[in-house]
Amino acid sequence: MKNLLPGLRKFSEDVFPQLKPDFESLSQGQKPHTLLITCSDSRIDPNLVTQTQPGEIFVVRNAGNIIPPYGSSKGGEEAAIEFAVDGLRVTNLVICGHSHCGAMAALMGKVNLDGLPSVKSWLDHAQATRRRIDMLNKQKEIHLGDVTEENVLVQADNLKTHPAVSTALREQRIRIYGWVYQFEIGTISIFDPVNQKYIASAEVKDETSKDPSRFAL
Repeated sequence: MKNLLPGLRKFSEDVFPQLKPDFESLSQGQKPHTLLITCSDSRIDPNLVTQTQPGEIFVVRNAGNIIPPYGSSKGGEEAAIEFAVDGLRVTNLVICGHSHCGAMAALMGKVNLDGLPSVKSWLDHAQATRRRIDMLNKQKEIHLGDVTEENVLVQADNLKTHPAVSTALREQRIRIYGWVYQFEIGTISIFDPVNQKYIASAEVKDETSKDPSRFAL
C-alpha cells in the first residue's frame, strides 16, 4: 500500500477536482465509443496510449489479449463483449497485442509453465495461433513479434464467433481493428487488411483515417 496511497491522495486532492464536472456527467451513465481488448501486462496503459478520457473506452484485459471462441470458456470475456456491443453500443472493437508479451512467449514454449497451471490452461484458447505460427514457420524464421501479430488476427476471428459481434457486423454498426503496441519505442501498428501487413499509426494518412472501413478486419 505504501506505493499506492500517495497516488490515491494526489488523485482525490489534485486530479479529481479538475475533472469533477466530467465525473459528475459520467455518473449518469457511460457511452464509450470503443471496446479495447488487450493484455493484462502492467506495461500497457490503455488511456495513456490512446490519449482518451474516462468514459471513452470499455476495456477487457487478460493474459495474451485472448478471446476464446463463443461458448468455449467460462470466463467473463463473453459477458463483457456482449455488454459492450449490445448494451453500450460501441462502434469500434480493437484487439491490441504488445511487444515482449510473456503469454505469447509461453505459447511458443519459451516460458516454463509447470508452476502456473491456470496460465497453461488459459493458453489452450490460443492454440489456433500456435497452429498458424507452425505453418508460417515452414516459410520463414518466426520471432516473438510475429507470434504477437498473428495472435491479434486469430483473436479477431474468434471475436466474430460471438453472437452480439456477428449480428452487429451484419448490421454494419461495428468495425474490428487489430493493433500491436511496442511500448519500448512508443508506437502502435495497425493491421492493413488490403496490404496484409501492420503499418505504424504515424504513417496512416489523414485522408485514409477518415474512412473507418479502411483498416477494418
